[in-house]
Amino acid sequence: MRQKAVRMSRYWLFKSEPDAYSFERLHDERVTPWSGVRNVVAKNNMLEMKLGDLGFFYHSSIAQPAAVGIVRVVRTAYPDFTAFERGGEYYDPRSTPDKPKWMMVDVEYVEPLAHPVTLARMRAEPRLLGMSLLKRGQRLSVQPVTPHEWKIVLELSKQSE
Repeated sequence: MRQKAVRMSRYWLFKSEPDAYSFERLHDERVTPWSGVRNVVAKNNMLEMKLGDLGFFYHSSIAQPAAVGIVRVVRTAYPDFTAFERGGEYYDPRSTPDKPKWMMVDVEYVEPLAHPVTLARMRAEPRLLGMSLLKRGQRLSVQPVTPHEWKIVLELSKQSE
């Protein structure tokens, strides 16, 4: 008798500047396509995502960058239509509906973190030294988070700074 393989949950971090798309806006809209990603590594991360994967919603490019909430993948990778919109901010003439170059996933609002976990707080946590977000030059808008890192950030969110 064969046993069914159990897929381990994957975790992610989704970065957005709050003036471009905020966690509060996702709360209001409930679900959004994570579009406009124009980095091959970030695109490949989205191609690895499965339904139900969880991620931190991270506000970047602000005075206190921080993980502020949790999202869930509710639609796996599909062509990013913003690449086809001539004159649009994310238009890419190399990407066509027949041969899409860029992908996106849909994420839904799950819940806010008890307390935002700032970048400074993560950097101060020795157990997070290997986290992708903390590596020099790591500017990906979509990046993996290990199960160990996920648990630590959740633990930190339960403590006020």
